[in-house]
Amino acid sequence: MVIAVDFDGTIVTHAYPAIGKPIPFAIETLRKLQQEDHHLIILWSVREGQLLDDAVRYCHERGLDFYAVNTNFPDEPVEDGLTARKLTADLFIDDRNLGGLPDWGVIYQMIHSGRALSPVPYGGVEPTKKRSFLDRLLG
Repeated sequence: MVIAVDFDGTIVTHAYPAIGKPIPFAIETLRKLQQEDHHLIILWSVREGQLLDDAVRYCHERGLDFYAVNTNFPDEPVEDGLTARKLTADLFIDDRNLGGLPDWGVIYQMIHSGRALSPVPYGGVEPTKKRSFLDRLLG
């Protein structure tokens, strides 16, 4: 699976343009997803230039190297200084998700198992079962 991951607020706490404090188990979880589960990890960040280089170096120094950075694949051509407008990732991990960023242990279990840990959608409300045409007709 190709997994795109944000940096600020996801791997480290928000301190942009500085690099924030590490979010517990973010780097370790991403390394495990790469090394043991063989997923491709792409860094997908609003950072650019030296700020992006700093984020990539920060992760590299902690043993996390990305398949690609702000592109779909390592050698994707950059035209007029612009990178890919949209990634073809299978999954995005970002603190701006609806419901926020789950704990990295929860993230790992969801990806590793291939399913959400709870069948109840956000808000804690079970979906109502849609009645069949026959039930509505007779009921």
